Amino acid sequence: MVKVQVSTDESVAGRYRLLEVVHQEEGRQGWNGQDVESRRLVTLTRSRRPAHLREEAELRTAVRITRESEALGLVCPGRVAVVVDVVEDDDFLWTVTARPAGVPLSTLLAHGPVDHIRTARIGLDLLDVLGAAHQEGYTHGDLSPGQVWVEEFGGLTVGGFGLMGATDSPRVTAPSYASPEQARGEGGGPATDLWALGAIMYEMVEGRPAIRDRGSLEATFRAVERLPIRAPLNAGPLGPAIQGLLRRDPVERVPESVVREALTRILKAELDDSEPTGTLPLFEESGFDGPRPGRVRGRRPVSRPVLLGGALAVTVVCFAGLAMAGGLSDRGTSASDSAPSPSASDRPTASPAPTAGGTDPRATPSAPASRSSSPSASPSPSPSRTGRQDPPAGFFRFTAPQGFAIDLPKGWAPLRTERSADQSYRVLLGASGDPRTLTVTYSTQLAPDPVAVWNEVDTSLRGESIDYQRVGDIRSVDYRGYKGADMEWLSTADGVRERTFGRGFLVDGRRGFSLRWTTPADDWSTAANRQALDTFLRTFTYTSG
Repeated sequence: MVKVQVSTDESVAGRYRLLEVVHQEEGRQGWNGQDVESRRLVTLTRSRRPAHLREEAELRTAVRITRESEALGLVCPGRVAVVVDVVEDDDFLWTVTARPAGVPLSTLLAHGPVDHIRTARIGLDLLDVLGAAHQEGYTHGDLSPGQVWVEEFGGLTVGGFGLMGATDSPRVTAPSYASPEQARGEGGGPATDLWALGAIMYEMVEGRPAIRDRGSLEATFRAVERLPIRAPLNAGPLGPAIQGLLRRDPVERVPESVVREALTRILKAELDDSEPTGTLPLFEESGFDGPRPGRVRGRRPVSRPVLLGGALAVTVVCFAGLAMAGGLSDRGTSASDSAPSPSASDRPTASPAPTAGGTDPRATPSAPASRSSSPSASPSPSPSRTGRQDPPAGFFRFTAPQGFAIDLPKGWAPLRTERSADQSYRVLLGASGDPRTLTVTYSTQLAPDPVAVWNEVDTSLRGESIDYQRVGDIRSVDYRGYKGADMEWLSTADGVRERTFGRGFLVDGRRGFSLRWTTPADDWSTAANRQALDTFLRTFTYTSG
């Protein structure tokens, strides 16, 4: 750890270039930055330095913070922002982590209240990480919306572990989320984190903090300790859980197991209510190996909800602790059909020209030039390579263990896989360093009208995504003889404007697939991206489903 004076216009420690502020709250400021030596993107958090850390030797402080975050990174891989460097700056500490996926929860809250369903999802994700830490003997002690990064599809990363740790020192940053015992200077434990969870969920549904910042630490701490908290008005069924977490006596606070059961029950009820409109059922995430941090289970079951925007589904809820007892495995994907490609009038303006000709995808994939206008009359029950042309230059034939195959750009591989108890699954494909991704989803519980399902997705994305904007109309298409629909939209992820093309289609009354292609919006119409989308739609084949 090095001691430096730092200006927001300069680099930190001569190594980390500050690019943009991503969140700011009392006692803490977060930046997106870059390590000028490795060129890696990082996140830097400048926190008020706790009094007990000021008394420690610099090296001891850095070692303790990094070791604790590393330990929790092993317990919750991909769900804890592991500290890679610590920089001392007078009364502040800079902690440096790899850039988490998504945006700070504080950024999401700046757009207004969040409905109780998404609040329950994020709360359950956050409870999983906190519970895993508590089982290992660690307390966060400094939780706030600026320390929680949320992704468009439901993932979550928690930062700030190690700064306060399991010490007996009261919190000195983001005092609006301090527990009453911390405000009194009594230190904290797991119950302190539960109070912070309740305060975060309160702000999500109400659009305002349970205790507003009073302009100084002492004034805010006094408010936390003494002022009553109004019952939430917009929490719906979440109200009892939030109020139970915000009990002033830590002994009386609702325990983790009860909160988990309540959140799970709310999400399960929502899932049951929405199944007729095409909601995918209980998903289990099986792993992640890619450029975006994943949510892979550690030593204890982790439950996670997933929003599958553009995947012929509205909301997917992952309850690993409730759903399956079978452990982790890659999910399978099936989909594809043979039929004519949509006409030019069906495609949005300035989009790549997706093509979809060829034989039934359950049989041999079509040759690149094939534009058959009718599906194969007799699809074979198993895949066959007989007669298929080699992949285009720069592509290779990828065969997934789930039962589908597709031509992918060289260097691509599965980045994340998910599956459910009813054999539905989702596979995210891409490559490290490549900002483009393709998501293949298979669902066994879809509504009979793909356009109606996309309309539900559109409604959901408007409330879930950052800067969401649909491009054109939702279009009914015939995809290789199967009933389908296309939708395109723009959204912002990790500060990058992205454009997504989604094609969903049914293979029978309730089962179907979607292919979702996402690229940076500025690169949407490049020749390489047009060729990639054309290749995906033309070469996709499946044996399951």
